[in-house]
Amino acid sequence: MVAAASLVVAAGTVSGVISATGEGPDVPEARPVPSASPGLVPLPAVPSASPSATASPSARPRRSSASPSPSAEKQRAVAVSARLYRHPASRVLDWVREHPDDPRRPVIESRIAEQPAAVWFADWSPDTVTARVRAVTSGGVAAGRVPVVVPYAIPGRDCGGYSEGGAPDLDAYDDWIDRFAAGLGSGEVVVILEPDSVAQADCLSAGERAERFASLARAGRVFKDANPRARVYYDAGHSGWHPPAEQADLLRRAGAASPASSDGVFSNVSNFHGTADEIAYDRAVLDALGGTGLGAVIDTSRNGNGAPADGAWCDPAGRALGRAPTLSTGETRIDAYLWVKLPGESDGCKGAPGTFSPSYAYDLARRSSSEPPVS
Repeated sequence: MVAAASLVVAAGTVSGVISATGEGPDVPEARPVPSASPGLVPLPAVPSASPSATASPSARPRRSSASPSPSAEKQRAVAVSARLYRHPASRVLDWVREHPDDPRRPVIESRIAEQPAAVWFADWSPDTVTARVRAVTSGGVAAGRVPVVVPYAIPGRDCGGYSEGGAPDLDAYDDWIDRFAAGLGSGEVVVILEPDSVAQADCLSAGERAERFASLARAGRVFKDANPRARVYYDAGHSGWHPPAEQADLLRRAGAASPASSDGVFSNVSNFHGTADEIAYDRAVLDALGGTGLGAVIDTSRNGNGAPADGAWCDPAGRALGRAPTLSTGETRIDAYLWVKLPGESDGCKGAPGTFSPSYAYDLARRSSSEPPVS
């Protein structure tokens, strides 16, 4: 694991950022599409607990008929995309349901749990992956919204770092991809194909890289053949990693320049680089990549204060939520801002990799973003 890497951590044997079980009802809500991510009102470092608070792991949320306080209104002044899908099962939603009296709950719920985020498929379970993907995509169709799914099972994943694992070999991976594609359905879906698989391939031999890139190119073709409305994006790392021309060369070899397999690139997954830097970087990568009609999506989940100056990547202090997820960025060739990494899930320093840390989530959510307007 290197400091420059996109540093997708915490896959382990779990389903990733959001549990992709497909369990539980989904009640769609009509919400406005934000034209720009609103700023957040700074909040206290630790909110005051109610004298009667009795946080219990098994407690269920209580509904109050009282009118919200002005501070609560400020906490909820964050627009939520009307087009992106929020899967009803996630670690942050579990925590919100189980801790109705925690004083941090209103902020975490309104600023993180209510936002749509990606659904990761990071455990090696070929017998169930089709049904689990279908549960997410069909949920999106039922809600009239667009899900974001992350296949994350490439062999040699993360070069043996925190997120090591994946399929036992590329033949098994190709079969898993076929099964994944069978669950994509026919509705709109965004596929974030294998974070770190292209940018972090330097641990592989030249032959191994060529084989991996061939499998990634095949994966994109399989997804788009299975569902022509699927939008598939390939790993561009981030603006603090490879130069654009170098990254574009790797992407081209992985199939990212071909409309038969790709809709463009993604960047900044699980990282902190500012949106303006990512936009400039992604456009430079796309220019170098060539291709027709390609765009980029950016993970803005934790980049509100940019990347730490010292290059820290593991749950660094002082970070903030970034722009709200949206499919309407107003930026040329930037197709979406997405929350691929769910804020509050630890990189491995605030807790075990992938576990939800309410203290980390609250620290991210209570800060106002220092990010200037992009244009």
